[in-house]
Amino acid sequence: MRTRLCLAVSAVLLTVTGCADAPTAVPVPPVEPLTIEVAAASSGGACRLLDFAVVEEHTGTRFDVAAASDRADTRTCVVRAGGAALPELTLTVTDTSIDVPTFNADVLPKGAVKVPKLGQVAYRRTVANGPVAEVGWLAVEGRLATLHWTCEKDTARAEAEELTGRLVELARTIDTRSL
Repeated sequence: MRTRLCLAVSAVLLTVTGCADAPTAVPVPPVEPLTIEVAAASSGGACRLLDFAVVEEHTGTRFDVAAASDRADTRTCVVRAGGAALPELTLTVTDTSIDVPTFNADVLPKGAVKVPKLGQVAYRRTVANGPVAEVGWLAVEGRLATLHWTCEKDTARAEAEELTGRLVELARTIDTRSL
């Protein structure tokens, strides 16, 4: 009986003090989404050779998304800006045993301009479809590397041609030996 009396008194007190009522929702101010910048290198593959800040320094475009692929002796990295499909920068590095004469005969595209002081031999070119700016080189340690920039559809070819010079400077910062 004493236990029942204590429970009854407790129930009355809880009801009187408001503790038995349903909890009242407390408004919480909205919180801004947390943005965490992830390094391109964290994607692996050829992305280990790229840094978003260095790419921006040389191209003037800020990228923040990277995806990599490794297949046999080729490592690739594609970088983009957020949800935008273009522009897109692709770095491809392939192990190779070709030499400079073979590069000149089989890899050097027609109409490409040779680039001094980049690997053993290098070129730059633009392609109308896209347009596309491209720099390719035979690195000193037997790797074939290519930077391929796909421009937005309305980009003038002259702008893509100017971009190849900036890609050459970016290519000079890439150490393909560290793959």
